[in-house]
Amino acid sequence: MLDRRAANLERLKAECWDVLIIGGGINGAGIARDLVTRDAGLKVALVEKNHFSSGTSGRNSQLIHGGLRYLKYFDFGLVQEALHERATLLRIAPKLVSPLKFLLPCYGPVDRWFYGAGLTLYDALAGSSGIGTHKALSAGEASAMEPGLESTGLRAGLLFLDGRVHSARLVVENLLDAERHGAWVNNYVAAEVDGGVVRGRDTLSGDAFPVRAKRLVDATGAWSDAAPLRLVRGSHLIYPRIQEGDEAISYFDEAGRIVFFIPWGEKDDLTLVGTTDEDHAGGPDQVEISANEIRYLKAIVARLFPKYRGEPVSSYSSLRPLLMEGGRSATATSREHKIWASADGVMHVSGGKYTTYRAMAEELVDGLLRDLAPGRDFPCATGTTPLDIPDRPLDPMEVVRVAVAREYARKLADVLHVSTYWGHERRLDPSWLGPIARTMGDLLGWDTPRADAEVAEVMRSLPPV
Repeated sequence: MLDRRAANLERLKAECWDVLIIGGGINGAGIARDLVTRDAGLKVALVEKNHFSSGTSGRNSQLIHGGLRYLKYFDFGLVQEALHERATLLRIAPKLVSPLKFLLPCYGPVDRWFYGAGLTLYDALAGSSGIGTHKALSAGEASAMEPGLESTGLRAGLLFLDGRVHSARLVVENLLDAERHGAWVNNYVAAEVDGGVVRGRDTLSGDAFPVRAKRLVDATGAWSDAAPLRLVRGSHLIYPRIQEGDEAISYFDEAGRIVFFIPWGEKDDLTLVGTTDEDHAGGPDQVEISANEIRYLKAIVARLFPKYRGEPVSSYSSLRPLLMEGGRSATATSREHKIWASADGVMHVSGGKYTTYRAMAEELVDGLLRDLAPGRDFPCATGTTPLDIPDRPLDPMEVVRVAVAREYARKLADVLHVSTYWGHERRLDPSWLGPIARTMGDLLGWDTPRADAEVAEVMRSLPPV
């Protein structure tokens, strides 16, 4: 597999590409898959300066959903599109996207009616693509479902369905499917564009080289400087299992911000709690949970499950690159997307939701093909063509081997935070990390100091919780 990555790099240097996609998150992955499954005969390459899905796309709330909270901002079109895409992803990627039951506890005197009306609209917007209608529960039924839930002031509960996902792996599977259809994907390759000239740089070796491409697509998300972006940080805490049932919890705080309690982990023994909405003042390469976010999420846990005494084992944070809007809070800022071509001919995509990545890719590729192949029709196939996703091996060391041999993992963090979420599921220590690093080293030719350095780098980069 090491030779395969090297072969990809040599091909990247040698070819003149019809389309070069810069950015290996969910948007770049979706665009690459869409382009090569349209039978347009285009030579397509994708580069990502780090590992695929190591940024925003792999560190979200792990949900495929319509966005219930956007209804109060009258973003009905966005919600309807996301609900339609939810159905599509459940159909084409059932090994990674599955229905998840949610309990929404209602405490205020009008919550039962307010949120019930919202869920009625949610069901209606889903239409025939819905996966079930919501159901109202009495306070006693909600408490019986979740005995640890705060019962004081509980008026009712609402049950509804949405989708869950391993978001980092869905990115990787889109990229590998694009590769099977003829795309050339390259991780750890940075691309610098100056006056239409592209310079690539292998960030593992430092080797720099020119890249020839007729058209460029900017799918770099929070790293893009093509338009003013509002970078909003979303952070999560991972706890030992909080809820007793197999459902997730949706809770709206007094400001109307939603927080999820999602059953999580390979052993289903954890709860993912989040997310926050905080304006991020730093750069996109320095993102971690703040003390204020930790306090906020811990307070929500204590409020909703007052007898729970667990402490978080880890956290993760990422940035939402939202289109700049004046006069709106981070929570209220629209998740609509924008696709445009700049004066130098580069296609850009900004904003949007993870759930709607496939539809955004379809829209961008439609526009790109109108320029590259005017008058010809190449229909999109990604909404009807399933992703060929293999079963995950049971043996942990075999998981590591697959990550290296199939998924281009080249650093210990790639296995811990993309191929798996092991790095978020426990408090890490060198004795546990060592065998994983040594297995990777056997495959990639690392000596003992290099394997030790990988462990040290993971330990050095641990977030505050």
